[in-house]
Amino acid sequence: MLNLKTIAAAACVALTLGGVSTRANAASDEQNLIDRARITVDDLHRDKEFGNAHDLMRRAKGIMIVPSLVKGGFFFGGEGGDAVLLTRTGQGGWSQPAFYTLASASFGLQIGLQQSELVLIVLSDRAMNAFMQDEFKVGAQAGLAIVTLGSMAEADTTSHLNADIVVWASSTGAYAGLTLNGSLIKPRDTYNAGYYGHAENPVDILVKRDVPVQPGSSNLQQALTNAS
Repeated sequence: MLNLKTIAAAACVALTLGGVSTRANAASDEQNLIDRARITVDDLHRDKEFGNAHDLMRRAKGIMIVPSLVKGGFFFGGEGGDAVLLTRTGQGGWSQPAFYTLASASFGLQIGLQQSELVLIVLSDRAMNAFMQDEFKVGAQAGLAIVTLGSMAEADTTSHLNADIVVWASSTGAYAGLTLNGSLIKPRDTYNAGYYGHAENPVDILVKRDVPVQPGSSNLQQALTNAS
């Protein structure tokens, strides 16, 4: 017969293993997002219509990647997705990633489901500063010029040189178009803490760069270098 001490020990082991499993799953989710972000950058790099807009990537101060933004609804609609943001380093490389979420809600006569890959090319310091806030609402930030492009980025490159943020979008689904106006972008604190082992904010990760180097982000950093 099991005594109370044996039962307590078994319970302790189960809780410990459960905690390890939870942390492993969290780490897996974060790395999976980074790996999918790298695929999105590869898709952008291979887009034949992107053409001369590679100049935008070369001028970028930061890149936010949303591998899967899902928008759908019947009368009620919404959009949401996880994202990573990296900034350009002084050596021409890219920082470690900071994790974000993007979400918005809407109401109206709309039927369909759309999934998009997004790359937000951040071209100005004031736009970069907006991402350092606790929340950033697209369209509500005074003085920021945000341009959303489809796959025709090449044709629009020269006419949007003064944009603060240029959004490349590759979408499938029933919606006629995609707009980020009204979307709320904010740091995903649980992912940042899980990936780096303790709580980190975007300023520490992207500006001070005072975080441990994570080997799992190297492929994404290289993909950004190749795309610019």
